[in-house]
Amino acid sequence: MNTQARWLVNINGFRLSETVIVSWIIIAGLAIASYLLTRNLKKVPESKVQVFLEYAVLKLYNLVETTMGKELVERIPNIVPYIGSLFLFFLCSNLVPLIGLRSPTVDLDTTLALSTITVILIYSVSIRFNGGAVFKDMIEPTPVLLPINLVGEIARPISLSFRPFGNIMGGTLIMMLFYRLMAFVSELIPGVSIPFAQFLVPVPLHLYFDIFAGSIQAFIFIMLTMVFISNSVDISLLKKRESRKLEKKKLKNA
Repeated sequence: MNTQARWLVNINGFRLSETVIVSWIIIAGLAIASYLLTRNLKKVPESKVQVFLEYAVLKLYNLVETTMGKELVERIPNIVPYIGSLFLFFLCSNLVPLIGLRSPTVDLDTTLALSTITVILIYSVSIRFNGGAVFKDMIEPTPVLLPINLVGEIARPISLSFRPFGNIMGGTLIMMLFYRLMAFVSELIPGVSIPFAQFLVPVPLHLYFDIFAGSIQAFIFIMLTMVFISNSVDISLLKKRESRKLEKKKLKNA
């Protein structure tokens, strides 16, 4: 039972795996859908599609602001489109097995890449608002804890990537084994050459592993992303720094 992605393109040593091609298909599909759904937007909604889109975007903003805090979101407004794009890509990646494609999230490279992007974003936001205090926190309350803090930082992208990968891969393996079992059961019936059991019995499992579990994993990933980013910035200290800067500017202008 092979769970590795196949090489679909191999031109003079230039190879593209099934994971990369399916990811490109998802990205292209999302880009085309975004263009088609937003090309005729009006200031006053005149279609049910625009009403639904505005409702979905409003709910997304509310979710991000509730999780990260309105004050932090106002300082990094681009975080909302990132969270939305991340969720849609993750969700579509988990749902494509329903149309016969291999889920990119079954490949550790995909979840590791998404986790790496998230971790880079976490550190960039932390350094932007906290400055050198980010590295100072690693040696507090005592420098002896530096190795433990470093292990914790390294474990963050690993845990982010392995959690969805393990869950989606586990579901995929269970479905593969179940399909083989249904084929074996069909062959036990005399005079039947078509594995009919594969067409009916696995439907409830697809509803769980592909739709329910896939949606939950996508939601958990963006929630962890938002929590990690919000925890990297102490908004109270940030307010104090900003107020001090304003006071210094007022003194200079006085």
